[in-house]
Amino acid sequence: MKSVFDSVPSDFRLLAVLVTIMVIAALVNWVVIAIINRLESSRLTTASVDKTALNFAKRLISVVIYGVGIGACLTHIPELKIVGHSLLTGAGILTLVGGLASQQVLGNIVSGFMIVFFRPFRIGDRITVSGTYTGTVEDITLRETIVRDAENNRIIIPNSQISSDVVVNANHTDSKTRKIIEVGVGYSTNLEQAMAIMQDEIAKHPQLIDQRTEEEIRDNAPVVVVRVTALGDSSITLRAWAWADSPANGFVLQCDSYVNVKRRFDEAGIEIPFPQRTISFAEGARIGLLADDPNDRSAG
Repeated sequence: MKSVFDSVPSDFRLLAVLVTIMVIAALVNWVVIAIINRLESSRLTTASVDKTALNFAKRLISVVIYGVGIGACLTHIPELKIVGHSLLTGAGILTLVGGLASQQVLGNIVSGFMIVFFRPFRIGDRITVSGTYTGTVEDITLRETIVRDAENNRIIIPNSQISSDVVVNANHTDSKTRKIIEVGVGYSTNLEQAMAIMQDEIAKHPQLIDQRTEEEIRDNAPVVVVRVTALGDSSITLRAWAWADSPANGFVLQCDSYVNVKRRFDEAGIEIPFPQRTISFAEGARIGLLADDPNDRSAG
């Protein structure tokens, strides 16, 4: 006695089986990711689990689950049954990926593993890549690293490229940063007064942190060090070093300090010179210039 299922054409039965397998794979992936997200949000694991590695692992788990689902689908297709069994057993996974994927894609995946394993940077770190791209690491996927710059643009950098370039990490092991505030003053300036003003204005900034050692504190060393670093053509360069607890606060500290120091210098009558040039002509040079100009009617 034939069942209702036997009366359905074989092509439709195969399609129904394939759709059912992929739906199950999608449900399994949703459940597993939901469990991981709940564990991530719990206070018990937030402090001990690296967010970068966790996000990378979630993507890898999704790839594995859907890979198994695709392998199960292939086993129901007669022409691809051998490939499906190989994919499920794992014996032919590397061969299959190596044959279907390009070398660049594989390189990005391997580089992503290296980034997560060796941790040159993590999600949330502020980095500069090759001295060109600066921003905060927003995500690390199997293929690329996503960096958000100060203008809220997303810079997409392949993992293979970023793993081989020079990366400056402002948050690696220590987020504190030292900013340089440099100002030029005139040669007639009272240097002691100008240096004292710079120390006072920078030291009053709320973002400044005290990086002095215990020995320096006992010796009453200044919180902000100001030194003469150059005798230029038209000015004397004063340089101050100031510490902040993060690059963002350091940028604010530097910008505000320039404004505050300029205001105090103006009040004290301290000049910040700018380059000036005086051009003198030899006697008769102007007349000769006019005589050589055929468009000048005054000549001749």
